[in-house]
Amino acid sequence: MPSLATHSTIELELVRVRELSKCGRHGEALAAAEQLAAAAPQNRDALYLIAANQRCLNRIDEALATLRRLEQQHPRFSLLYQERGYCHTSLRDAPLAIGAFLEAVNLNPALATSWTMLERLYHMTGELKGRAMAAAQVSILEQLPPEIVQAGSLFSDGQLSAAENILRKYLLKDGNHVEAMRLLARIEHQSHAFTDPEQRLETVLKLAPTYRAARLDYFRILLDQQKYPRAHEAIDTMLRLDPDNKDLLSLGAAACVGLGRNQRAVEMYRQLLATSPESFGLHVALGHSLQSLGRRKEAIASYRRAAAIRPSFGDAYWSLANLKTYRFSLDEIAQMRAQEADADPVDRYHLCYALGKAYEDRSEYAQSWQFYERGNALKRAESSYRPKVTEMNTRKQIEVCTAEFFSARAGVGAADPDPIFILGLPRSGTTLVEQVLASHSQVDGTQELPEIPRIVRSLEGPPSELGDPRYPELLRNLAPEDFRRLGEQYLAEARAYRGDKPFFVDKMPNNVRHIGLIHLMLPNAKIIDVRREPMACCFSNLKQLFASGQEFTYSIEDIAGYYRSYLELMRHWGAVLPGRVLGVRYEDVVEDLERNVRRILEFCNLKFEPACVEFHKLERSVYTASSEQVRQPIFREGLLQWQNYKPWLGPLNDALGDARIRYRE
Repeated sequence: MPSLATHSTIELELVRVRELSKCGRHGEALAAAEQLAAAAPQNRDALYLIAANQRCLNRIDEALATLRRLEQQHPRFSLLYQERGYCHTSLRDAPLAIGAFLEAVNLNPALATSWTMLERLYHMTGELKGRAMAAAQVSILEQLPPEIVQAGSLFSDGQLSAAENILRKYLLKDGNHVEAMRLLARIEHQSHAFTDPEQRLETVLKLAPTYRAARLDYFRILLDQQKYPRAHEAIDTMLRLDPDNKDLLSLGAAACVGLGRNQRAVEMYRQLLATSPESFGLHVALGHSLQSLGRRKEAIASYRRAAAIRPSFGDAYWSLANLKTYRFSLDEIAQMRAQEADADPVDRYHLCYALGKAYEDRSEYAQSWQFYERGNALKRAESSYRPKVTEMNTRKQIEVCTAEFFSARAGVGAADPDPIFILGLPRSGTTLVEQVLASHSQVDGTQELPEIPRIVRSLEGPPSELGDPRYPELLRNLAPEDFRRLGEQYLAEARAYRGDKPFFVDKMPNNVRHIGLIHLMLPNAKIIDVRREPMACCFSNLKQLFASGQEFTYSIEDIAGYYRSYLELMRHWGAVLPGRVLGVRYEDVVEDLERNVRRILEFCNLKFEPACVEFHKLERSVYTASSEQVRQPIFREGLLQWQNYKPWLGPLNDALGDARIRYRE
């Protein structure tokens, strides 16, 4: 057998093993697959071929053991469940076989063989309704061109590139096949090519207005692009016609969460749970909305229920930990440790962060750091974050956005003074300052609005093949009326998130990279930079698992580098836009709340109101990891928490270097 040192050699050997299996030479195929798995132990196809050939040799127990091993490594691989179904069929265990085949088609609806087996098994067991359902699916697949069925199966098992190639080739022959177009849009969506799939699905819906699955996919793309107002309006229209539709209710609840309408989301999640009480995902989603509303006890009950239904569900435990005020019992810690050892990667890093918090609360800092460090390593391994892109963005912002650049464009943009932008790093105190301002009678608190990042994406277009971003260089080519149009677009899109007060807060920390654009779009908007001592800020990020984004927070090198580039960029904005940004130090706010509240309000041209000092009494939805903390009087405990981990943070201290002094600028 040739060396298995390269990916191409492994693929060639897999082809050979498959050919041996097809020819019925199962002993040879098994030996070759076992040798392949020894050289590439994480290769799912090698393990799958071992199990398939073990079954064909009537070594059913061994095949089932191999499939359990495969499931631990690749729990969403549909063919493993199909193979398990065959094993249970060989053992004449119809209920277990049906369960396995159902698991297969739930993951991969294009598995015609599994549907055929289900039709036969339901016939044997006399389940007429199940047989009819399976037969209908077989009929649907038989009517589709085989290329689309093959592409759908590949897509469901994560082989996006292979599926995309098949579909693009097919669409060259039949450019208007709606199912091929819909499937290609789903692949583009999963590959984060947001513009193409939205337009492609709009074309599909023009060709087939009643194609319900395509319309649901379209809603999902709108939600993933955070186009919540459009998604909510469209979903709500369909819900009025079909108020009990589970898919629409789930998507509608997500749209409500995105718009900050959490009470309505709670109602929709409870409606869904009435018919699906064992859905652990729904219980966590309900818990998030309850938490945002400040209903802590109910949120805890929802998270605990999710963990009870699925004990390895890491998100349920992390959601409890992320309340920041929840304390795990010894029994819960033991349960998490038992699950963490064998969990899939996603559940595992959720459990690691939860265990880090559990041991931190017990002052067992060595154990705590062990789990925080492990969680970061697991999360960083799946991240595509590239520090050089951040460094390039910082350098280009400084090169493009000069004092002369802004002087030549004075007076452009929309004149409205409504927005107050709060930015900085995550975990720097931005939520505290937001809550202070939202407590003012003239200010609406909203959330981390997606509008500025989306405007940047629309300007920049698809990612460059060379990884050379067009933003901010493209700002040089925009006309004065373009900046006014963008400012008006921002204000129009933000309207869905605010009430009737004259001012509103947009607390998106990462807008720190768009201060130049914000200034040009909205020259009268207020901008506040909230800064926290670097060791405290970076450590707080290292122990935080974010729902999405913030990919720079999962290693000491990345977060330290990002903090340093943030200081460099803020120094630049201060030089070219003097007085445009108010700097607020988190530690100063904690130590002298009223003085700093007065300073913030004065900058925003707002009169002092005592309610801003009593910010914790404000009832509103809060979405960030600080949601419980800002519902309490000023939170001092976090100022020096990092010092408990000082023995392990030497590399962070070294990586930050003079940033520990420069942050005071």
